[in-house]
Formats: sequence, structure tokens, C-alpha cells
Amino acid sequence: MVNTVGSYKVNFWTSIKNSLFLTQEQREIVIGSLLGDGTMRIGKSAKNANLKIEHGLKQKEYVFWKYNFLKNWVYTEPKLSYRFNDCHEKYQKSWWFRTIRHPILTEICKEFYKGRESLDRKKIIPKNIKRDLSPLALSVWIMDDGSHSRGRIDISTYCFSLEEIIFLQGCFKEIYDIKINFFKDRDKGYRMYCNLFDTKKLISVIKPYIIPSMSYKIGL
Repeated sequence: MVNTVGSYKVNFWTSIKNSLFLTQEQREIVIGSLLGDGTMRIGKSAKNANLKIEHGLKQKEYVFWKYNFLKNWVYTEPKLSYRFNDCHEKYQKSWWFRTIRHPILTEICKEFYKGRESLDRKKIIPKNIKRDLSPLALSVWIMDDGSHSRGRIDISTYCFSLEEIIFLQGCFKEIYDIKINFFKDRDKGYRMYCNLFDTKKLISVIKPYIIPSMSYKIGL
């Protein structure tokens, strides 16, 4: 006997997946997240990649803001992540959600990662990042990895190479006429930062997209 209920469910979800596409806003949020804390993976037995968004407990509003933009790509609402301390006591760690797997995300994943899954896999800066470094993508990146202190914005870019940092410098200058500096933060890697003048220029670009709960990232 043919399992018509099971076949219907498979066809239903397949039709939903086939109808999906990234809007321009969604793509920019995905790109900004991947420049920041977002991660993508395909997995050993999967054909396509998904996107995982995860931020600290105090950034719950920010997680749900991303979710509301990407919710047609997500089957379940954001959840709490738990860990255990040294006394084996359970505690809340973060808020997170994960998209479905999809060929469109796989193509983006291939641009942002090199190496084999779970082995020497490394996040990289795509050569075509200038195409996607929009004000919205930039604001998401700053909300993910930016910080504001003494009137200037820093961006944690520890996972990127010196060559990639220099490449990003050129992108900022060419697209926004913003000068980016960088320094080596001990053995962690490189951090990018703007001086006081260029921080003001950067804030003018991204401020319209910064949500209230993350305004501290730009000193507000």
C-alpha cells in the first residue's frame, strides 16, 4: 500500500523549498551575518548548506529581528541554548535558530568557506564581497562583531587573514570613502577600526539599520 500521507508531506515540503528565493534584504542579512557570527555548514550526509544564527542572552531581540526577516527559511522559532557548568548545573547560554538546507545557501557557503567540512574548514572573505557590502549588510556585521569605545568603532575580524583585512580596507575606501585601520590583537588575530572622523562617517551609513537594543554598538 502506498503511504499517501507520507508522500503528501514530502511533496509539500519539497514544493515549499522549490519556491524559496532570497530577497535582496534577506541576502544582505545573510551576508552581514556571515561576515560576523553567523555560520554555515553542509554536514557529512547532507547535500546543501544551512545558516545558523546564535547570539547571547542579552541579544534576544536581535536574534528575533533576524528571524523575522528570514522566517520563511526557518521551520521553528528561535530557541534557548543550554550548557552545563563545572558543577553540572544547567544554565541558559544563548538564543539561536537555523534555516533549512537549500542550494541557494550552498552557493553562498562555497563563497565564504574553504577546506573540508569539520576538518580544515575556514571562513574567508569572498572576492566579490564588494557586490554585497551594502549598508544593511554592514550594519548586521557591526551589530554582530562591532564595538564602540572612546568614540571609535572596532570590528573583531580574528578569523580573517592579513591579506583579507587589507582587501576589506580597499572595499571600505572604494564603496564608502571610509578609511579602515587594523592592529594585531596579541595571538588572537586582527581587529579593524576607524578613527574618530571615519567612525562618524561609518555611523552615518549604518545608523538607519541599527535596532534599538544594539545601538550601544555605535555608541548610542
